[in-house]
Amino acid sequence: MRLFFAFKNSLRGFLFALKSEAAFRLECYILILAGILIYALGLSFSEGSVLILSVLFIMIIELLNTAIEKTVDRISKEHHELSKAIKDVASAAVFLSLVICAFAWFYVLHRHFA
Repeated sequence: MRLFFAFKNSLRGFLFALKSEAAFRLECYILILAGILIYALGLSFSEGSVLILSVLFIMIIELLNTAIEKTVDRISKEHHELSKAIKDVASAAVFLSLVICAFAWFYVLHRHFA
């Protein structure tokens, strides 16, 4: 029963992010496109797994970023330098996940076509 409620809470969080965060919606579309591209290029299971996991990694960091931003906003909407710094750090984490994903895609595609 506990697992069911944990899954239900996770699904609610996923749907909240999907409805309220344009970046997360875009990443969902990218995940679908990645799957189509992996299939179309005939990549191996291991190559495709690395690429899908790299996109999922971005999505995980985006969810954490959203949670941090919503928490900071819940505490206060008032401008504060520390609140801005917290949001900027979370945004930097998303950026680094994008860099990791780009490297993974470049590496796999380069190896596949080289």
